Amino acid sequence: MAAAAIIGALCSGPVLADDLEERAAQSRAAAQAFMGQLKAELQAAIKAGGPESAIGVCKDKAPRIAASLGDAKGWKVGRTSLKVRNPANAPDDWERSVLQEFEARKVAGEDLQTMEKADVVETDGKRSYRYMKAIPTAEMCVLCHGAVVPPAVEAKLQALYPQDQARGFEPGDLRGAFTITQPMEN
Repeated sequence: MAAAAIIGALCSGPVLADDLEERAAQSRAAAQAFMGQLKAELQAAIKAGGPESAIGVCKDKAPRIAASLGDAKGWKVGRTSLKVRNPANAPDDWERSVLQEFEARKVAGEDLQTMEKADVVETDGKRSYRYMKAIPTAEMCVLCHGAVVPPAVEAKLQALYPQDQARGFEPGDLRGAFTITQPMEN
C-alpha cells in the first residue's frame, strides 16, 4: 500500500499526517532490518549445519533481533502468522484481521513483497501506531515449513514445538508478517 494510502486510512482524529508518514517510514525500516538480519542468520545456519540449524535461529535469534530493534525505539517488534510454530507469536485480534486481509489481497493478485498495513489503534484508552509487513514464503522457508521436511528437521521440531502449526507452506505463500507497535501520546 502506498504511503499516501496509509496516511489516508489513518487520519481518524487529531493525528498529523507528517507524524504518520514518519511512523510508516520508521516501521518499514525496522521491518526491513529485521528481515535482513533474520535472513542472513538463517542462510549462515543452513550453510553451517543444514536446515535443522535454522530452527535455532528462529527460536532463539529472531526474538533477540526483534527485542533489539524494539528496545532501541521503545516499540514492540515481532513476527506472527495464522499458522504459528511458537504459541507466544500468536496474533492478537488486530494482527489476525490484517493477516486475513493480506491473504485476500494476495488472492486478488497483490504482490506479497510490497504488502503492508498500518493503522492507529486504541486499546484500553491508549493509542498506538500498528504496522504489519507481509512475509512471503521463500524457497529456504519450506525446508522447515513445507508439507514434507527432512527427518532431522522433523525430529527437532517435534522436540521443540509439539504444537507446531507452521507447516504446509509453498514458496510464494503468505508465511506471516512482521508486526510493529509504536506507542503514541494521548
